[in-house]
Amino acid sequence: QVQLVESGGGLVQAGGSLRLSCAASGRTFSRYTMGWFRQAPGKEREFVAAITGNGGNTNYPDSVKGRFTISRDNAKNTVYLQMNSLKPEDTGVYYCAAAGTTLPLDRLYLYDYWGQGTQVTVSS
Repeated sequence: QVQLVESGGGLVQAGGSLRLSCAASGRTFSRYTMGWFRQAPGKEREFVAAITGNGGNTNYPDSVKGRFTISRDNAKNTVYLQMNSLKPEDTGVYYCAAAGTTLPLDRLYLYDYWGQGTQVTVSS
């Protein structure tokens, strides 16, 4: 069982930056691929970033590639999402998720555990 708690969301102007954190419980954190997803009002939850257990592989959709960076600190059981050059369309609730696999997955149904989410609002 893995419990995930996100933090770091907030209100930022377009062009600004935010760093999200996700703290995980458990002693097997390094075995999990970690992902970030987001959901805007009235839209489906979508993939934002993923990183494998050892941090060696990452995956991003084109919409955030070059602006967002996922990283992890296995000693602290924490995964991060650095978001730069934010746009109003990045607004949404951001969720952290864990998958018991070695692949940087982009499909939400493959993730086993989810956090409660943190709100990110980007004003124009």
